[in-house]
Amino acid sequence: MKKKFAVLATLALLAATITPAQAAGTGYRYWGYFQAAPKATAWTAAMTGPTVDIADGSVEGWAFTFSSEAIPDATSPSVLPDFQSICGKTRAVAGKKRIGIVVDFGAAYLAPTGEKPLKTVKRCITIDKKAQGIDVLGKVVRVRGDKSGLICGLGGYPRKECGVEIPTPAVLANK
Repeated sequence: MKKKFAVLATLALLAATITPAQAAGTGYRYWGYFQAAPKATAWTAAMTGPTVDIADGSVEGWAFTFSSEAIPDATSPSVLPDFQSICGKTRAVAGKKRIGIVVDFGAAYLAPTGEKPLKTVKRCITIDKKAQGIDVLGKVVRVRGDKSGLICGLGGYPRKECGVEIPTPAVLANK
């Protein structure tokens, strides 16, 4: 009984000495989904998946990102959601909507072993008025998802993984 108590006391002491930074030593890398309503100048993290309606003049954003308990906010795409700069030269078509889309493959330090991020995609899509975010995304890149609906890969990146837990990258841990 004394031995069991000593082990429990030692574990409690260790738990008390672990700093929040050490406890939050891991997080997830995944595809973050962002949106910008017509005339918006900043990204907003999407609170739903890409099976929602999007208004003409919106910009959809995807970023390969990392977040954890210590770093709760996913990094938005590096390109601002400027509809005019993305779609300004694309003519409006009756019965369709124009949507800007940015796919940011993230920083090299987030890349899975043996992979390199692709070049950021910035396009304007003219699509049926009833199209949802996933339809826009699918017109720009090949989409790989899992059974739960989680977006795992865009344009073949990453090749295999899907929202995996990884150690917090040193560049983020030092911020």
